[in-house]
Formats: sequence, structure tokens, C-alpha cells
Amino acid sequence: METEQTLADYVLNTRYEELPAEPIAIAKHLTLTVAGTAIAGAKAEGCEALVNQVLRWGGSKEATILLHGGKVPAHNAAFVNTVMARALDYCDGMTPGLHVAASSIPTALAAAELAGGCSGKEFITALVAGMEVASRLNSVSVYDGFDPTGVCGIFATTAIAGRILGLDSRQMVNALALAFNRAGGSMQSNIDGSLAVRVIQGFSSQTGIMSAQLARAGITGPRNFIEGIYGYFHLYAKDRVDRESLTGELGKRFDLEKLLFKKYPSCGGTLAPTDAVLALVEGKNLAPQDVARVDVTVSPHVYKLVGQPFQVGENPKVNAQFNIRYCVANALLTKSSKLRHFDEAHIRDPKIMELAKLVHVSPDESLDNPANAKFSIGARVKVTTRAGQEFHQSADVPRGDPGNPMSPQEHLEHFRDCVDYAGHPLPARNIEKILSIVGRLEDTENVLSLVPLLLVNRKRKSNGLEQSLNATGVA
Repeated sequence: METEQTLADYVLNTRYEELPAEPIAIAKHLTLTVAGTAIAGAKAEGCEALVNQVLRWGGSKEATILLHGGKVPAHNAAFVNTVMARALDYCDGMTPGLHVAASSIPTALAAAELAGGCSGKEFITALVAGMEVASRLNSVSVYDGFDPTGVCGIFATTAIAGRILGLDSRQMVNALALAFNRAGGSMQSNIDGSLAVRVIQGFSSQTGIMSAQLARAGITGPRNFIEGIYGYFHLYAKDRVDRESLTGELGKRFDLEKLLFKKYPSCGGTLAPTDAVLALVEGKNLAPQDVARVDVTVSPHVYKLVGQPFQVGENPKVNAQFNIRYCVANALLTKSSKLRHFDEAHIRDPKIMELAKLVHVSPDESLDNPANAKFSIGARVKVTTRAGQEFHQSADVPRGDPGNPMSPQEHLEHFRDCVDYAGHPLPARNIEKILSIVGRLEDTENVLSLVPLLLVNRKRKSNGLEQSLNATGVA
């Protein structure tokens, strides 16, 4: 179990002072990103139903349900907070579909509440170490339809929770091994436009805290969960054993730096086509009525995930988030891509529906990029006008990719876009305090100072009972 022990020891032994500047900056950007997406997603479809459900489940009042208020067992608080953070698909991503921060940040906050507090430096260190483990596992995985978030993200949340809760080396190995037994989830959820996409994200957080707690209580997992005959390499890497990619230079190189920040609120596979179309709209002064046809070429993996004809199903927002044709049509019509463009009323705009019919998507294996390990999320776009002109635009890497990074100002705009979209009565002073705390997170004595800032003072009804929630979220 050398590989398994190496990962556990890395999580426990990493020190803030040893971290390079870039992973620290990524952790801080991710914390602000997820705070924003949780604010924006708090009332997204299914989220209030989940809040009511976890309140009905009841249990120990260990951690806070953000925005809505109320305290529940930490694993359930992390679950629902994570679903809110992922609901609008405006968080982070890593090819071929790992969303790690939307689970990691809520897990870290819930674990910090459970532990009675956590310094900013320890919070950052736990995030970097846990997310690096998930990123390393992602780099060796061959998912073949499994959801990377449900498979890899679960190791990040378990590592983060285990470190914050003070697990020892043996307990950390068992926690990760227990999490291994809960890894799973299918990308069919994305293709079918189901709310399960965001719930899988929540399962990752819920399991992370549960696995850490169970290991601390003495429950053991399979010791050889990576290299065993039925371990991770067998199940999720097709028996391709790659120890160097998984554990080589831990603490020196960071696969976490491959993470993508989203410029637009849709699936990572739609971002490059959106970039390309917006470049043509601006550069060629294209108007929707000028367009006769749009051809989009993407990698086979992206095509299978988001290249299907656009149809509005039971969950229009998810249908639109995971569809290139919709995202391209919206970019042509609005000359942008904002959260409000994924609201049902906008999605059903007849102009959007007609434009989407003009968009054609096809796969091209030449877009696979060996340097990217598995495939590219770049795109080639050709717009044919009614006058017979052809305009071409390539987007090899979307804005927010490490090869085309967002600026600090763009990160700030992302957060403020989320706040503005929410229409939430969060006081302006709360927003400014969140920005201040996250901006100097490494100097923050206790990250729990963020929690009351992410609560709304209001009355709500749950299970037939009206509850008045104060600033601490306690009914």
C-alpha cells in the first residue's frame, strides 16, 4: 500500500509555508468563485427542495446551510451547500469533466464548523492538498462515461475533511479507502439534462465528511484501494498503472494548476465555441439575421457530451448548460453569455430556438491534444452568412484555461455577476467583507467568519412551520 500511504501522508504533512504562490492563488480564487456561485445558485431548481429535505432529516446541529440558514449534521450541510454551488455550472472544471472546487470549498467550511474553527492558512493548505490528490487521480483515469466529479472529487473532499478534522495517518488511509467505495456517477446525467448533475457534486461532499468521520471512529477500508487487484487503477484507469503521474513530485509540481475557471455559466465543452462565436460577432459585426449556418467542430468526447441537437426537456437550464447549439445561438443573439441567459424564459425565446437550428456540431479526432493527456476542449467555428460569406474562428483554449487565464478583475466580475444575478438581500457590507476576507485569506484567524456573511435574514417556511432565522442561521 505504498501509493496509498504516500497520498495520505502528502495530505497530512503538507505545510502552508511550503506551498508555491500559484496553488495558493488558485485556492483563494476558487473560494471566491464558489462563494459567488452558491449565492447565485441558492434558489436554483431543486435547491430549496433539498434544503427542506435535509432539515426534515434533522440530526445534530453541526454546520450551517448557507444562504437559507439552519444547522444540520455537517455531511448534510456540505451536501446541500455544494449542490447550490454547482447548480448554475459557473464554478470550475478540469478536463475531462472534473469539478473539484464546488465540492471542496463547502466541505472545508462544514468540516471547519465541525472542528470548531480553522485558520485561513490551514484552510488553504487543506484545499490545495485535497484538490491536488483529486487532480492527480484525474490525470491517470480513463472514465468511459463515469462522472469524474463523482469518481475523483470524492477523494478531494475526504482528504480536506480528514485533514481539518485532525485524522492521523492510518485514519487518513482508511478515510480515502472508504471514499473509494463510494466513487461513481454517470455522465448520462449531463446528457439527459437531469438535476442529478449537481446532486452527484453534493454526494462527493457528503461522502467526504462521512468517510473522515467513519475512519476517525475506527472503520477501516481496503488498504490497497489504488493498486489492489480491484483497486482504482483497475476500475478507473483500465489497468494502466502510472505511479509517476499519481505520486511523482508531490508538493513540487501541481496538477491543480490545470484547472479551468469558467468565463461563462455553462459546461466546459461549450466555452471554446462560445469564445469563438463571440470573437466573430465582435470582429465581423455579425447580426443574427445575417447567419445562414454555423458549423462547430470539437473533439469526440466534447461532441458526445454537449454536441446533441438542442431540446428543452424537464430541466431547461441543464439542457441549455450542456448544449453547444444553445450556447452558440445565445452568443449570436445576445453578444454575451450571462447567468440570466440560462433562465427558462430566455431559453424558450423563439429567436434562440430558431438560431439553434442553424448550428451544426461535428466531432474531429484531430482536435484531441496529446499534451492534454486525453482530448482538447478547443473548437473550430465556421459561420456562413446569407450573403454567402464564410468566416472562420478557432479557440484552442477557452478563456479561463491555464493557457488563457482570467485576470484578477475578471475573477472579481465573475463574483459580482453571481451576486447581481441572485437578487438576494445580502447586505452590501456582507459582500465587501467576503471580498476582504477571501482577499487576505492566509491572514484570517478563523474562516468561520465567512459563514454569517453568507446568510440571509428572512423568514421561511419549512415542513409547514415558519422559522425566523437570525444572522447565525439558528432557528
